[in-house]
Amino acid sequence: MLLHIVARGKIGRSPEAELVARYLGRIAWPTRVSELPDVGGKMPEIAGLTRTIALDERGKVLGSVEFAEQLGRWRDEGVREARFLIGAADGHDAALRDSADLLLSLGRATWPHMLARAMLAEQLFRATAILSGHPYHREG
Repeated sequence: MLLHIVARGKIGRSPEAELVARYLGRIAWPTRVSELPDVGGKMPEIAGLTRTIALDERGKVLGSVEFAEQLGRWRDEGVREARFLIGAADGHDAALRDSADLLLSLGRATWPHMLARAMLAEQLFRATAILSGHPYHREG
């Protein structure tokens, strides 16, 4: 299953970009990052066998194991792509939020989009590590 981050704004050559690349590079699953302008333009249309996950402060907070289990279920159901949408400063519009398969929150705090990308990339690596039995994740 392709793990695809679609984000508003450019991350450029920054420490956050290095973190995103480092974590995504460690994932055994296929990954992709697409950048969209900060404003204007629509998010890409969603094809069949794709799950859309919109990062949103009003979304569901999942622990790392719960997140891994959700990705595992989608993978096992034959989902071809999990598309993670990171909005601009004003977030996503209501229509996009309503059409998402999952609204996901990284916590109650608001994060800059560059940090949100790095945090999401780390959680994607952690989730795939959990699913593969890799010792990266340790439960307290």
